[in-house]
This record gives sequence, structure tokens and C-alpha cells, in this order.
Amino acid sequence: MTNAAELRQKDEAGLKDEIKSLQKAHFGLRMQKATQQLGNTTLLKSTRRDIARAKTILAQKQAATVKA
Repeated sequence: MTNAAELRQKDEAGLKDEIKSLQKAHFGLRMQKATQQLGNTTLLKSTRRDIARAKTILAQKQAATVKA
């Protein structure tokens, strides 16, 4: 689980990389769930929220650079 403060310290390229890695992890969890190998299904919810958190911070950074 990523912390919002840690994400805010990253630049836009770092956030995009983080989003990609989280999406890959989420895909892997979805495949594990489909094949009945995932025991803890709450990981899906937490990775989904981490992706949303990273995308929100990325959008805020992009909006700040447009205004500046």
C-alpha cells in the first residue's frame, strides 16, 4: 500500500511508472482470483484504491503545471 505523502514526492514520470506497476499487480491479482488462487480478495480493493490515489495526485500535479 502506497502512502499519499510518498506519492506526492515523486515527479510525473515516477507517478506514471507507479501507476503502471500497480495496474500490472492488479491484473495479476484479478487473474489469481479468476483461477481460484487468491485467498485475500481485499488486495483487489486496496490496489484499486492505490491506483486511484496515484492517478489523482498525477492529475493534481499536471493541473498545477498548467496553471503555472
